[in-house]
Amino acid sequence: MTPLRMIFLALAIWGATHPMYHFISYMWQTGEGFGGMIDAWYVNASTTGLVWDLTIAAIALTVWILAETFQTRDWRRLLAIPAIFLIGVSCGLPLYLFLRSRPAA
Repeated sequence: MTPLRMIFLALAIWGATHPMYHFISYMWQTGEGFGGMIDAWYVNASTTGLVWDLTIAAIALTVWILAETFQTRDWRRLLAIPAIFLIGVSCGLPLYLFLRSRPAA
């Protein structure tokens, strides 16, 4: 595995674990669960802007993944889409780059 692929994989793991730690900590502290966390995302204009920023980035990344996947027929790359929407862009983007940088067979 090339050093660049190892960096993408490390970033994907970090992008999955680091934000999730904070999400779980918040839900544990408030006791409100996922619904309470979603409510907190819209508590002021700053957090609402951040939510929309990440949502638009997630949609753009998904369109890019779909376009490249249908062009190359490398269906494994589609694994990044659930990661984007279930974990976050911080995991989905480096995961996609990791999958995309795989050597051709």
